[in-house]
Order: sequence, then C-alpha cells, then structure tokens
Amino acid sequence: MGYLFLAGAIAAEVAGTTAMKYSEGFSRVGPSVLTALGYLISFALLAQTLKTLNVGTAYAIWSGIGTAAIATIGVAFMGEGMNLVKAAGIALIIVGVVVLNLGGAH
Repeated sequence: MGYLFLAGAIAAEVAGTTAMKYSEGFSRVGPSVLTALGYLISFALLAQTLKTLNVGTAYAIWSGIGTAAIATIGVAFMGEGMNLVKAAGIALIIVGVVVLNLGGAH
C-alpha cells in the first residue's frame, strides 16, 4: 500500500509543479490553486507512505521520479531542449531509484 500512496504523491507533485509553470509567478488564480492543491495532496500522501517505507528511500524515490518526470514533461510539452547531459542526468536519476529499490527499499 505504501508504494500506491507514493505513486499518488509523485503524481500530485508533478501535477502541482506543472501547474506552477502556468501560474505565471502565482499571478493566475486557477493554476496557482492547482499548484497548492497538488502539493497539499502530495505531502499528505507522502506522509501516509512514511508509515510503511523508510523516509530516506521514500523521499529519494518521490523526489527522483518527480524530477525526472518534470524534466521529461518540460521537453515533451513545454519546448525545453534536450541534450546529452540532460538525458544522462534523467537516466542517472532513474538508475538511482532502481538501485535504491534493489538495495532494500522496505
């Protein structure tokens, strides 16, 4: 169940961060509210996750996958460039998350 909460926390954080891009410095109400809701839901779900997963592992997975997802969304939908260094960084984040899980994430 912890990983289900963690997946929801990651999705909410990614949604909140994406909405933040469109809030134009919190000057647009709709995206600003979505940003706040995304982070509120994300932290609530992350707190539930910590009942069953180690804090270091859960936080590393949450932040790592969230970072990789936002970088990918930026490239795919927001016109951000992709180069070898950025691709390598995203790959290293994903490898890090996998290694954490293989090393005993429970």
